Amino acid sequence: MPLSPRTTRELLAQLGHQPKRFLGQNFLVDGNIVRKSLELAQVQPGDAVVEVGPGLGTLTSALLEAGAEVWAVEKDRNLHLHLEEALLPQSGGRLHLLEGDAVEHPRAGFEPGPAQRPFKVVANLPYAISTPWMDAVLSGPLPERMVLMLQQEAAQRYAARPGTKQFGAISIFLQAAYDLAPGHKVDAACFYPAPEIESYLFHLVRRASPHVFALATRGIIRACFQQRRKQVGGVLRGLLPDGGAAWLAELAAAGVPPQTRAEAIPVELWLRLAV
Repeated sequence: MPLSPRTTRELLAQLGHQPKRFLGQNFLVDGNIVRKSLELAQVQPGDAVVEVGPGLGTLTSALLEAGAEVWAVEKDRNLHLHLEEALLPQSGGRLHLLEGDAVEHPRAGFEPGPAQRPFKVVANLPYAISTPWMDAVLSGPLPERMVLMLQQEAAQRYAARPGTKQFGAISIFLQAAYDLAPGHKVDAACFYPAPEIESYLFHLVRRASPHVFALATRGIIRACFQQRRKQVGGVLRGLLPDGGAAWLAELAAAGVPPQTRAEAIPVELWLRLAV
């Protein structure tokens, strides 16, 4: 069972721990949301699941009870020690704890291996690292399913459609590899301490043929959005020796002129860009 607001406060006091805002430490205290997370992720016994920022272990405990094998990365030394004492001995070897930065260890130490073992991600993702962490995960290997607790702003950015201000490089990288499945709104009262903004349980299912952009191509796409007020043809002239002539020709054939801004180009056309 997840910790209630009262028991969460009491446990934090017992640990001498003050929630750190810069680490996004808002602890989940609503059992319905924990159950919904596992339901959306379709967690089954034997599943390999990566968790980011397990905190006090509420979600971790639920994953273990569901029979999953969990790889979790926690940056906070105090909380990592708590998890080592409270959960590790009872996990039957199914909990793998890593102390470190989730951006540097986006899969919490999990390695698919030569057989490419499938894995999922179920996590309450701190806002400060959501985009760099997502960027790292989308470099591959890709989880088959992700259920992420995100601040509403991050969720809107990832799901943004072309022609909107929220649409950016990370929207393209994500939507090239994943389909957006129905998620779930989460009220601030579901956390302790309550965040200042509403959150969203973001649900992603890997596409049948996911696309992972090469590192150089990712850099070009980011550069186009860093100068998003400029025409894409002009931006590419300053970035590529041929000015991206082949890709611009493909855009023109699709009815998209080189005077178009990056935010107006649909994901399926970005897939054709190769550097």
